[in-house]
Amino acid sequence: MSSVTEHNPYTDEELDNFGLTKNQIPKHLAVIMDGNGRWAISQGLKRAEGHRRGVRTVRMVVEECSRFQLEHLTLYCLSSENWKRPRYELNILMHLLQQYVVEERSEIMKQNIRFNIIGRRDGLSQGVLDEVQKTIDLSESNDGMQLNLALNYGSRAEIVDAVQEIAKETIQGKISPEEIDEELISNHLYTAGFPDPDLLIRTAGEMRISNFLLWQISYSELWVTQKYWPDFDKKDLVQAFQDFASRSRRYGGLDVD
Repeated sequence: MSSVTEHNPYTDEELDNFGLTKNQIPKHLAVIMDGNGRWAISQGLKRAEGHRRGVRTVRMVVEECSRFQLEHLTLYCLSSENWKRPRYELNILMHLLQQYVVEERSEIMKQNIRFNIIGRRDGLSQGVLDEVQKTIDLSESNDGMQLNLALNYGSRAEIVDAVQEIAKETIQGKISPEEIDEELISNHLYTAGFPDPDLLIRTAGEMRISNFLLWQISYSELWVTQKYWPDFDKKDLVQAFQDFASRSRRYGGLDVD
């Protein structure tokens, strides 16, 4: 269980101590949590221990982002490509995921967090699906930050699913081909109704997107650290927010003096 008991949002004065203001905090943070296995190997441990240690970092990031009052936090927990891993490692991941959802349920409620998952549910264990749904149902009336876990998620699969649904609606006469635009496509993605991520953090130094939110991160700021996910700490999160705040986001336009 999480040991953090302080859930009050950061005050303006506390944000100022970080060198930040409320309007400089990203509304939607997406995170590719990479390096659990490599962290374990570097410590002379089995890969499974890296995943267990990574859960601690998840707890910290969720709690801190809630205090920073983000609107959405999306964590890349299990990609559709991860099924290629050894069965024993997948079993451990399923167990840790189910354990996390159960143990953090009370914390999610204390922090007024809405819980959600994105991705295809096929392949996820029934135990995980049952506990996930319990937490979704229990937290649906919360109005704080929305925590989105990307499980069995792949962005190309997401786009395929959206295109298929749009095609069905076109055949049924609900929409015409001329009505298909960016907004309509966005509204058929798993993230329909979410703002696009302002900031994408990736750990372990990898300079790639790994099939994560390809449509949604078109204009996201990228922040990469060499640290493995288990070593990622609050100082790193704050540094990412500070770097984000210092950037000029032009969306293809020009700075205005």
